[in-house]
Amino acid sequence: MREWISPEALALLRADPWFGSVPKDFEQALLDLATPRRLQHGEHLFFRGDAADGLYAILEGTLRVSGVTEAGKEAILSLVDAPSWFGEIAVFDRLPRTHNAVAEGTVKLLHVPQHDLLAMLERQPHYWRELGVLMALRLRLTFIGMEDLALLPAESRLARRLVWLVEASALTPTEGPCVVPISQTQLGLMLSLSRQTTNQVLQSLQDQGVLRVAYGRIEVLDRARLMERAGVSATEKRILGQLQPGGPKGRAAEPT
Repeated sequence: MREWISPEALALLRADPWFGSVPKDFEQALLDLATPRRLQHGEHLFFRGDAADGLYAILEGTLRVSGVTEAGKEAILSLVDAPSWFGEIAVFDRLPRTHNAVAEGTVKLLHVPQHDLLAMLERQPHYWRELGVLMALRLRLTFIGMEDLALLPAESRLARRLVWLVEASALTPTEGPCVVPISQTQLGLMLSLSRQTTNQVLQSLQDQGVLRVAYGRIEVLDRARLMERAGVSATEKRILGQLQPGGPKGRAAEPT
């Protein structure tokens, strides 16, 4: 393991449900290949169309993953925070990056280079399964988000997205209030909602005591009521359990 990966950084990485469940020899192999990266606020990790360059893990900060039209209109797909791993899709298909990834504030990362990763997987092909589990979990969240956008009214969509941002984060406390580091504007862009509609829905949830809106963040005060307002199903709760520290280890979520 690289000497610059401190015990604190390793403990943070293991708080990620996926990385915390992989075999120790695969964990060791990834960390042996990893190199550090640092981004300043507004700096791009990669652009849409860039060549695949490997797997990443966030140690500190948040990345905004989005698509931007030629006219400059942005659609935010997700905010990726520590200690998430990402970039596995391009490891499988070796095609160019599909979206932009830009730093929200200072970001520290680990980078496992594509060439070295593929060489290791060539020697140890059974490790492909571990990357497949990571991609499968991400795909489940994508399908849920697509269905929400197509079928649900604004309040339900917003409540459900907040649930996923809260409960799928390894940094969220086991229980009690928590802070989601996202602005109203960013949340609206993720859900294709106008600023006015986003503000109205958040104000309604704030009046109900579910959350409190502050500058650049949303403080979720009552997670149980937020989940109730979001209408999270039993199957979705099992998926959330898979994504949380202490959830099922070493396997994909139960089939839907």
